[in-house]
Amino acid sequence: MPDLVHVTYAQTGQSSKINPLGMREMQEKAYHARDAQYLLLKAPPASGKSRALMFIALDKLVHQGLKKVIVAVPEKSIGGSFAKTNLKDFGFFADWVPNDHYNLCTPGMDGSKSKVQAFKNFLSNGESILICTHATLRFAYEELEDSSFNNILLAIDEFHHVSADGDSRLGELLRSIMAKSSAHIVAMTGSYFRGDSVPVLLPDDEARFTKVTYNYYEQLNGYTYLKSLGIGYHFYQGRYTSAILEILDTDKKTILHIPNVNSGESTKDKYQEVDTILDSIGDVTSVDSETGVIIVKRHSDGKLLKVADLVNDTLKDRDKIQSYLREIKSVDAIDLIIALNTAKEGFDWPFCEHALTVGYRGSLTEIIQIIGRCTRDSNNKTHAQFTNLIAQPDAADDLVKLSVNNMLKAITASLLMEQVLAPNFKFKTKLSDDDKAEPGEIKIRGFKMPSSKRVKDIIESDLNDLKATILQDDTMLKAMPGNVDPEVINKILIPKIIQIKYPDLSDTEVEEIRQHVVLDSVVKYGEIKEIGDKRFIRMADQFINIDDLHIDLIDRINPFQKAFEILSKSVTTKVLKVIQDVIEATRIQMTLEEALLLWPKINDFVKTFRKEPSLHSNDPLERRMAEGIIFLKEQKRKAQNGQG
Repeated sequence: MPDLVHVTYAQTGQSSKINPLGMREMQEKAYHARDAQYLLLKAPPASGKSRALMFIALDKLVHQGLKKVIVAVPEKSIGGSFAKTNLKDFGFFADWVPNDHYNLCTPGMDGSKSKVQAFKNFLSNGESILICTHATLRFAYEELEDSSFNNILLAIDEFHHVSADGDSRLGELLRSIMAKSSAHIVAMTGSYFRGDSVPVLLPDDEARFTKVTYNYYEQLNGYTYLKSLGIGYHFYQGRYTSAILEILDTDKKTILHIPNVNSGESTKDKYQEVDTILDSIGDVTSVDSETGVIIVKRHSDGKLLKVADLVNDTLKDRDKIQSYLREIKSVDAIDLIIALNTAKEGFDWPFCEHALTVGYRGSLTEIIQIIGRCTRDSNNKTHAQFTNLIAQPDAADDLVKLSVNNMLKAITASLLMEQVLAPNFKFKTKLSDDDKAEPGEIKIRGFKMPSSKRVKDIIESDLNDLKATILQDDTMLKAMPGNVDPEVINKILIPKIIQIKYPDLSDTEVEEIRQHVVLDSVVKYGEIKEIGDKRFIRMADQFINIDDLHIDLIDRINPFQKAFEILSKSVTTKVLKVIQDVIEATRIQMTLEEALLLWPKINDFVKTFRKEPSLHSNDPLERRMAEGIIFLKEQKRKAQNGQG
């Protein structure tokens, strides 16, 4: 199947250039906001968030009067990102020199008495930097007062692990420290999709944070070596282990994530799955006793491949191979990593070219983290690839509805990634023919500009989060394949989702955000071409002069249909029929709002074809119009009988 998303980049080298203080572009941007008491840093994997924190933390210790820094990471292996670092040689005023005694990301239980006691000792002695896991922070906090965090910088890495859910102890801890102490907080994340389930922060808490956002496009466009990124899907029938070699290219440095044992794709025996994959590649000739690296002689040509098995739960074996992977300096050190729940966030293997994931992943955060494993800039690659191997829906399968739903959700995840990976444009209202756009701007007639700071903040900081919520909405999933009129999607379904997500907004503010979401989505999925001094955008299979764009034209386009058009060409007719039947069986209930919006289109249809739309048409939009007629007739009958 061709890539659903294929993005090319300019290789400007900008994101890896160093300023006189030794800071890369993202780090300099974050350092400008160093005086904020609460700072939220959103930047993609490999952009240098760890070092950005070091710069900010040292400034707070030396110049802002704070006494201590606590860095909390989700797992021990990520603690290594905050090890001793020489910064002075590159122009900064101090080095990052944590005391090894207060690096608590060491073997042993996170909540052990010794680690909790070390945490408490740190608060009362002269040391200035402590590194621990989120869990150790939680356990220690239970034995402390909030005031213990006065005059301290608390830095939380991989901040998406925090949640506004009442059951999230880390979220509760953070809210309490913000309310009852003078602590400063730096929160860092590579993927901040609150559309996953519950918000990371409640709106009132989030409003207190200064936000620094460095997007994926800025990062990847500024690389030196990486030129393109592809996101694609491959469908299989039967067991995935029998289809794995159709998509696993062992000439490419690959991280292979096998499915969770509780998922439908799993055989329920993860060790057997690893053995089957190894056997399909070649013959295991040896296992290095020092490192745990598995040597496999490839069937096709006898080449010896180095494989890391991170599925193995034996602690001794796992520690050996993880230690080896942490020290990798050469492209030839490993060829394939097989993992289950590890090798995602914070895992660094710059040479990785292909992230191959088996089974649908329900979390957009997880998908972002997995894709981030292959988007490091490295001189061994010009292209990075993410492929999701997904079970093909089968009408005879009892779980066909779940299978179709997973397929649709996986595709919408790629749609969101395309939005994240694309360059940003500034949209403004076009007031007249003489009103020309500046570079990076697009001007649209009838477009509503933000009328409040709240709307501006949502558009600037939360647009991808809002799109995640929209794309994961069950009603939207049923509407996106083209069986509902685009104006119903854009003018009815999307505003309802915005109203639920931001209940405090006025109708005017909702409409301003709606227009921006729809316009931004359509433009980013469109193909822009420059011919002479004019720019054209491909929308709905035609090129339109950007100077002629009107918001009414934008509203008549389904911004999400492209992926499903690719899908329809990439699966068999039989599978496509299964998908359509499942969608049809759970189709959206007609509402008066939708029927009234369809009424002018129904009249146009009758004038054009001299007949009413048919329920039995092959065109899903014609069938929907026919349903609209039935609905309106029923409403009229009820009104006449006094049932309205």
